[in-house]
Amino acid sequence: MHAILPIHIKSTTMTIFSSASVPVMTSTQHAPSNSKRHTANFPPSIWHDTFLKYADFESVDAANENMTQQIEICKEEVKKIFLSSTNISQKLNIIDSMQRLSISYHFEREINEALEQIQNIFINNALNIEEGDLHFGLLFRLLRQKGYHILSDIFNKFKNNKGKFNETITEDVQGLWNLYEAAQLSVHGEDLLDEARDFTYTNLKSMITNNKLSTYLAKQIDQSLMLPFHKGVARIAARCYMSFYEEDPSHNKVLLTFAKLDFNVLQKMHQKELGNITRWWKKSDFATKVPYARERVVEAYLWPFSMSSEPKHSTHRRIVGKMTACMCLLDDTYDAYGTVEELELFTEAIKRWNINPIKSLPTCFKVVFNAVSEVVDEIESALVDAKKSTLVLKNVKQAFLNLAEAYLLEAKWCNEDYVPTYDEYKDNGAISSSLPLHIVAFVGLGEFATKEVFDWIFSDPTTIIKAVSLVGRLKDDLASHKFERERDHVASAVECCMKQYGISQEETYKLIQKEIKDFWKDINEVCLNPNNHIPKAVLECIVNLGRISEFTYANFQDRFTNGEFMKERVSELLLDPITIY
Repeated sequence: MHAILPIHIKSTTMTIFSSASVPVMTSTQHAPSNSKRHTANFPPSIWHDTFLKYADFESVDAANENMTQQIEICKEEVKKIFLSSTNISQKLNIIDSMQRLSISYHFEREINEALEQIQNIFINNALNIEEGDLHFGLLFRLLRQKGYHILSDIFNKFKNNKGKFNETITEDVQGLWNLYEAAQLSVHGEDLLDEARDFTYTNLKSMITNNKLSTYLAKQIDQSLMLPFHKGVARIAARCYMSFYEEDPSHNKVLLTFAKLDFNVLQKMHQKELGNITRWWKKSDFATKVPYARERVVEAYLWPFSMSSEPKHSTHRRIVGKMTACMCLLDDTYDAYGTVEELELFTEAIKRWNINPIKSLPTCFKVVFNAVSEVVDEIESALVDAKKSTLVLKNVKQAFLNLAEAYLLEAKWCNEDYVPTYDEYKDNGAISSSLPLHIVAFVGLGEFATKEVFDWIFSDPTTIIKAVSLVGRLKDDLASHKFERERDHVASAVECCMKQYGISQEETYKLIQKEIKDFWKDINEVCLNPNNHIPKAVLECIVNLGRISEFTYANFQDRFTNGEFMKERVSELLLDPITIY
């Protein structure tokens, strides 16, 4: 999410602030003559005060009481429909619809029990998979999502005697699509699923190009080919899926009505949270006090929102949303303003958790430090248990220090015109992605904030956290490294990779994209590990950070820095309620 990119190239662009707007320095505050500031030309926020009006709204008040009653009635109807379905195929389709409509969190117990029963039937070989029945792809995906490690060799039955997938299976479009989605949950060594992914992608893309699908199905599958369900943010995907689902003649009206009601109620809650963060940002006057930094309150909120959009995590989203906005201030201070000497002092202040080392620096450094401190204080205030509070704060502060030190190293690389090796860059980039700090803070505010979980998070290496962090880091670099070439900036993953392997930019893109796919296999592998002692809810929050990274940097666009790229999606998600007929 944070810009960390290309090789040292002299800037020819205008800075975003005039000399009059730079924080005034006293005679003891000027930068050493051998240092330089790396200014940036970030576009302004496109949202301004849009969400400020929601700060004082009640998320579920008397005016919404009727809607709340409707939801409860619909919820019971949906539960009856689900529990009364005895056909396995029908039950799987309902679960799939629930997940895609983002209402499955209401029925976790019922869904888990159903999938456990189906898993047991499958293990006992009582589940009859007919030759050519590609709908097994849906069963495979749903069970793997829940952590059941079904062997992928079951898909061998769809191959011919030459070891290739039978062309006849392309006649079943829905089944082919199910197989494509199932292949996204592959782990290392599953060449069969890699083949399935490529085969299904090629054929589905051809069907779309040649207009062989209905309009609503073509749009839905095309979106899936760009961002598969397994790699999508549930709530964002659900908003689009509702439109597709409604066009399907066989859609379940009760499920759809319930999903729309649930979406609208949660949207009000999310608006209030974002309004609260916007008011804090405006009151803090960061635009004046830290003029070089990006104002990305809405975009920052999407990261904790993606980790969990459920009502029970409202406090998590509000606090971590502020923290993410603070990380933007921190990132741009290291990346787009501070000299190395100043940043060394700033890092020392974070290490000591004391403002004294930066008392002689420009005011903006103290503003950023105080903003970070205040958010950490807010985390402390949200924790009732004193013992737990001590544990959480210790780990949050350590995660902030790790991030600051990673930013500092990149600032030094930039200042010295040093291009690290690709491997060296990734080791640091996993931390500078900022995702480990998101994980520590979000988990710290929840019920699973234990010493065991924190020790696991900070263990070196923690496969899934490193994999998710590098998905974010590399997706970011692919999207924004060209923009970063316009100014002095640390070399990105692209430049580092090109240098280390002596390859072209095009070859580098392919190599990095292949690595991102491999990191998803690492992620899948950890989630399927039966010996994993980490709560499923914690793993899901971590995986969700990989998903928001995929969304934010899709199609080589940096949607975090350039909000216009996702303005329509944000409006649908957080501003426009869904019409219910």
